[in-house]
Amino acid sequence: MGVRVAASVARAAGALSRRTGRGGTSLPGKVLLRLQPRAIGKLAAELPRGTSVISATNGKTTTAAMVAAILERGGAHLVHNATGANMAGGVASTLLHQRGDTGLFEVDEFWLPQVVPELKPRAILLANLFRDQLDRYGELETIADRWIDVVARARESALVLNADDPTVAGLGAPRAAAGADGAAGVTYFGVDDDRVKLPGLPHASDATHCRVCGSPLVYEAVFLGHQGRYHCPNGHVRRPEPSVAAEDIVFDGAKAARFTLRTPAGSRAVSLPLPGLYNVYNALAAAALALTLDATLDDVVAGLESVAPAFGRAETVTIDGTELAILLVKNPAGANEVVRTLALGEGVLDVLGILNDRIADGRDVSWVWDADFEALTDRVRRFVCAGSRAPELAVRMKYAGLPEDRIVVAPSLAAAVDDALAHSDGAVYAIPTYTAMLELRAELVRRGAASSQWTT
Repeated sequence: MGVRVAASVARAAGALSRRTGRGGTSLPGKVLLRLQPRAIGKLAAELPRGTSVISATNGKTTTAAMVAAILERGGAHLVHNATGANMAGGVASTLLHQRGDTGLFEVDEFWLPQVVPELKPRAILLANLFRDQLDRYGELETIADRWIDVVARARESALVLNADDPTVAGLGAPRAAAGADGAAGVTYFGVDDDRVKLPGLPHASDATHCRVCGSPLVYEAVFLGHQGRYHCPNGHVRRPEPSVAAEDIVFDGAKAARFTLRTPAGSRAVSLPLPGLYNVYNALAAAALALTLDATLDDVVAGLESVAPAFGRAETVTIDGTELAILLVKNPAGANEVVRTLALGEGVLDVLGILNDRIADGRDVSWVWDADFEALTDRVRRFVCAGSRAPELAVRMKYAGLPEDRIVVAPSLAAAVDDALAHSDGAVYAIPTYTAMLELRAELVRRGAASSQWTT
């Protein structure tokens, strides 16, 4: 079947799905790919300014939102899966529904081998690789091996890599060793500010061994999870020098961050309207990719400073006079950074924790025992637990040292929201897993506090 006929059928399927109240973000793309398996490649080839791909365990949607804000300032008309539908069906749906000249796609880390050969992107940004959804994807090394193959085949795609993540940085080594040998170049980004380093490797650290000899890496500085400045004691690997870096980092509690952005085009101060070191990393990744795509430094800074929180990521809504901040957590590294960010603020914390174990979250929720919630217990006034695994989250908080009289297990999400709002002092911090975030936003939409989550 031709791609145009298949596209017409897929659009009709999506329209029917939305009319029946089931959304429609990925379904049209799945139908399209069933009818025309090469549809992604055929539709992407029609974009005159090509495509770019972003993948990571943490931060894909936020980083893509930052890149979008930058490229649009330069006049790009984007075809972009902004809602985070990042498997093949979601990418196909985006190409099906949107019109533009430039493709910008976040892609699920496991789906890169299927999607990248079809898109043939100008650039591939690989931002980090953390332990995540082990029951769905297996060990981190499984994803790393798939990424090695993707990079080896995508020789005409420029690479943008996190210098501070040993596994990700290593993906650029073959090109560097061969002097590119006809392949596109590599741009590294990273943090260069020891004032924000951690005392040592967190308990929930991944990828801390040399992939060549297996020896534990030696860290001169640890910034986030296993990301930092490192080298193999036997000389096999060393953190590359980043050409795009963050210096002079200052955090404004759980609201914002400031830093100096150092690039080959010069250095500029950036005021980022998003909190935490993890968002500084997202901003660095976005800046490095945008500069690789020939964005100006002025557009990079303006785009980063204007970016709005991505769907459910550091998003704040006001409901019944209370600010509700939504901080997505889905694995130990991400949870630890949210904890670290919340700890920067002052006063007591009212927290709404929502732990689900659905397929998109990962059935195995034992990762909550590797997250360092202990760092918050002295600050938490009330912790409301919700979700399909609410009792386990309550037990985790009890073992973190939070007194039982501060822990509440709600019978439903709606009841949890009611309880958290009723007992707050003007601010509630919600820390949901992925499907819990979607359910929370749907509840906020129902209450008129947020706009509809469906945009396609």
